[in-house]
Amino acid sequence: MRIAIVGGALRGMEAAYLAKKAGYETIVIDKRSDAPAFSLADNSFILDPETHETYAMKIFKDCDAVLPACENLSLLAELDDMLRYSGIPLLFDMGAYLISSSKNASNGMMELMNIPMPKKWQHCGFPIIVKPSSHSGSTGVTVAKNQKEIDEGLEEILRLGDEPVIQEFVHGKNVSTEVIGNGSEFRSFVVSEMIPGEDYSCKRVICHPGVLDKEDEDDLSAMAELIAERLDLNALMAVQAMNTEKGLKVLEIDARIPSQTPSAVLAATGINLLEELVKSRLGGTIRKGKNGASSYEHFLVKDGKLMTCSEKEFAEIRNPEIVRGLFGADEMISDFQKDADTWRCAMINSAGSEWELERKRARCIESIINECGIDEFIDTFPKRV
Repeated sequence: MRIAIVGGALRGMEAAYLAKKAGYETIVIDKRSDAPAFSLADNSFILDPETHETYAMKIFKDCDAVLPACENLSLLAELDDMLRYSGIPLLFDMGAYLISSSKNASNGMMELMNIPMPKKWQHCGFPIIVKPSSHSGSTGVTVAKNQKEIDEGLEEILRLGDEPVIQEFVHGKNVSTEVIGNGSEFRSFVVSEMIPGEDYSCKRVICHPGVLDKEDEDDLSAMAELIAERLDLNALMAVQAMNTEKGLKVLEIDARIPSQTPSAVLAATGINLLEELVKSRLGGTIRKGKNGASSYEHFLVKDGKLMTCSEKEFAEIRNPEIVRGLFGADEMISDFQKDADTWRCAMINSAGSEWELERKRARCIESIINECGIDEFIDTFPKRV
């Protein structure tokens, strides 16, 4: 099985890692010469399929499937158009993505479906969250405690050329589940917890059977499958929610390959979501998973300090490798070099229980500190609101 991955940034790294675990051959395509996923792939091409369509199609015809791992809307539309009648499976649903990539559109859809969500502004009090409708991650996101901060957030969204979404700022456990559909059948998978860093973007993912209690997990799975059915989903989608004191509130949906959570799901359960996506499109037996515990966490070493860091910071990694056993971790995706002043890693660990997992994490952190002569460990968290 040969997979072409279009996009070599954070999601491209995730896709290349999952493909390697599935035993697939990978080709990563990106127009940037320093795309970090290149070093994780079997082959790579510096190429923009929008401007070099003929060359891109020549590569695609040598592959069993094409997986977009990017958020450039015009490129995604080009890939959808190029491959629609080619006979080459595109592991992506353009219709579902167009709705999920607009928080205003997806929120409107979920409101009609009576999916529980944070309250709209002016139906709630401060603090509130001001975020752009079409940008992912923490880009342009502001937590506002007064009208002045709302106005500042709106100015930033205007600068990004986007539309605002203004909602109640909800507290609780930030959770995510993935669902795969083939247009008629929809299956959700296990729940992961997403732990935010200082800028509210994810720094760590934890996956184990106790992330939610059984009733809440069943509710989230049911909502994810219902949303997938409403979209006639023919791909992979992530559903992110906050488990608040008043119950689950869906924050957003994203109909493309996620970053981080699939690796955590694989480490905890043995279920490879990319492999399941391929099976849903090309045929194959769905794997049954185990009930283990895992974590996937970003770290940055710089200026004698070890810091947990956001996905945005980790995406600055260059020429990463998958290394087993480094500093006692099961695996790291890292650009670590001995005596390097600055390096990054995604540390992946699994264990039989959450308690054992935390012990392993602590030992790995201690090994990095001791072996690299680290002066300080900083575990970042969002500021209190």
